[in-house]
Amino acid sequence: MEDLKKIINGCASGNKRAQEQLYQLFAPKMFGVCLRYAKDSTEAEDNLQEGFIKVFQNIGRFRHEGSLEGWIRRIMVNVSLEKFRKQHVMHPVEDVSIYEGQNVSDDILAGISAKELIAVIQQLPPRYRMVFNLFVIEGMNHQEISEEMKITVGTSKSNLARARDILKRRVKELYGDIEKTSNYTAG
Repeated sequence: MEDLKKIINGCASGNKRAQEQLYQLFAPKMFGVCLRYAKDSTEAEDNLQEGFIKVFQNIGRFRHEGSLEGWIRRIMVNVSLEKFRKQHVMHPVEDVSIYEGQNVSDDILAGISAKELIAVIQQLPPRYRMVFNLFVIEGMNHQEISEEMKITVGTSKSNLARARDILKRRVKELYGDIEKTSNYTAG
């Protein structure tokens, strides 16, 4: 813990060695965060680099309240969202009634590895991928997502429902009907 404070202070004063140490400590995990929001690994690497530039520029503002990892993660998510907003125009969707009542089971996703799931998530249309990640991975509610992405709550809900539907269909295409095979009993 004391070493981390030393690294943080070194980064705040512009020490390149401290910045390198911080990067080495957090880059692998933060690359995973960026990868969930990016269309591919190249975009994730760009977001990671841009995110660490912001980390180094703002680390003097870190108040040592909460975890440094959480603070860095938030920066990486914000960089990804910012890039997304610049690249994609969001269209509001108010009629979510067609998705209400759809019971999309998440159990189907339990039969595939995390790496395979990330690959399938990356194939989602960008706006669905962003909402899915913010809701499922980051644990944000629809109100928070609407504020972050500058969309309505209804759009957030419909994008999540569509993302889950697409994921379910895609997983069935790639891996078969996991639900049916997992419920099969010999007898």
